[in-house]
Amino acid sequence: MQTRSFDQPGADEAALARVKQDTAAASGLPNHMYTSEAHFRHETEALFARSWTCIGTGASLPRKGYARPVDFLGVPLLMVRDHDGAIQVYHNVCSHRGVKLVTAPKRVKGRLRCPYHSFCYELNTGRLTATPHFGGQNLDSCGGFDPVHHGLRAVRTAVWADMVFVNLAGNAPPFAERIRPLEERWAAFDLSRIRHGGEVGGAMDFDVGTNWKLAVENYCESYHLPWVHPGLNSYSKLADHYNIAEASFAGQGTTVYAPSDDAPLPEFPDLTPEQKQGAEYVALFPNVLLGVQADHFFSIWLEPQGPARTIEHLNLYYVGDAAAGDGYVESRRRTIERWQEVFVEDVDVVERMQAGRHSPAFNGGFFSPVQDTGNHAFHRWVARALTEDILDAAPEGRMQAAE
Repeated sequence: MQTRSFDQPGADEAALARVKQDTAAASGLPNHMYTSEAHFRHETEALFARSWTCIGTGASLPRKGYARPVDFLGVPLLMVRDHDGAIQVYHNVCSHRGVKLVTAPKRVKGRLRCPYHSFCYELNTGRLTATPHFGGQNLDSCGGFDPVHHGLRAVRTAVWADMVFVNLAGNAPPFAERIRPLEERWAAFDLSRIRHGGEVGGAMDFDVGTNWKLAVENYCESYHLPWVHPGLNSYSKLADHYNIAEASFAGQGTTVYAPSDDAPLPEFPDLTPEQKQGAEYVALFPNVLLGVQADHFFSIWLEPQGPARTIEHLNLYYVGDAAAGDGYVESRRRTIERWQEVFVEDVDVVERMQAGRHSPAFNGGFFSPVQDTGNHAFHRWVARALTEDILDAAPEGRMQAAE
């Protein structure tokens, strides 16, 4: 196992060992893992780079040839839908002098062109195709220079349920292995049918003053339902919920989900009565929150902006082409408004938890073995990611471009 750097190495090793105990005996992650700039930077490489991390959605690449820059945790990346319609991610930097290639979303009709010296790259392959005057006036090449070795550096990428995942370090197990347990759990819901809601009922962002981990933790439990979400609890009560705790995802489910009469939507086909009347909400570690119901699906990908700020990108999807069309505009509008109400109710408590992480009287807390099993599963995953080579880290443990 590699030696990893921490703010307080000995104290952290002991604290994380306590996190990995059984739920009833475990402590939570220590305070500085929510407040420290140094630890936030450490997480970038020790956790996010080595995992499959979501950086956006296919819906944000609306047509072939579309490019969208994403600066994720300080790394300039470029999501593209190439000229064949496939989604790829490159490091958003010219191989010549390191200029950031794209600074705003745009349509690329031909090749990507660097604004500095007009070097050009193929969108589909990243291949360097033009180096004007590189060998002198009107000489585009020179001896010993092979453009084959200087194309855009690709990032290992996977797309699932319209979410774009990257493995920056290039060393995680295949994404298919990572997602298989959740796919099997939700096999009854044919996610190939989902369609983004578009301009009405499709997307919404929340800028929250909290550490990204607290957003995940809050999502993993229903314990707070009666006090934070009284409206939701009036018909889907705490007693109707159950816990979900797996190695790479955790959360909660409910046996009582009732589509609103004033917002009718098409449903996934061939569901059992139990599946139609239930719903599940899980966090896919590290930074995705998911919800599946009979008549829609949603994802929230978390974009950490520092130890005390997170942007939550909500995207809603509906079942079939018709559901995303003009005939269901009002239903989509009401659906996203209801979720907005629920998610806004969480903002105050997660921001209060962030404030509480500065108290010397608290340093991790404890877990209910009945109510907090999903929450503890996430803490345990973080602790393992920071102390063990469970994510198949590369020997140097650094972010690198895929070959």
